[in-house]
Amino acid sequence: MPDKVNLAEKFALFTEQWSHRLVGRINDMDVKLVKIEGEFIWHSHETEDEMFFVTRGRLTMHFRDKDVVVEPGEFIIIPHGVEHKPSCGEETHIMLVEPATTVNTGAEESDFTHTPEAL
Repeated sequence: MPDKVNLAEKFALFTEQWSHRLVGRINDMDVKLVKIEGEFIWHSHETEDEMFFVTRGRLTMHFRDKDVVVEPGEFIIIPHGVEHKPSCGEETHIMLVEPATTVNTGAEESDFTHTPEAL
């Protein structure tokens, strides 16, 4: 049977940053939680779009031609093929919605590459 998910409770279960946690699945789409601070790497996803929904903190999504600041209660959708780099100056909590096949660093293998763990 379906049950609700409390985001605050789920975020309280882990402290690691840049380490995705799987909290749900909608068809072939994953719902993941991640805590971030600092800067990620420039990357893109060849075939997957992704949505970043900020629940706490402030996310700056860098693009080659501009930066977009995403505040709590706001989200941004990154279309596939668009190069981007997330960053933030304080710990920020994000809910991601993206295809289950999405590798967080795109095609690039790096220290940030992570396979999500289920909560």
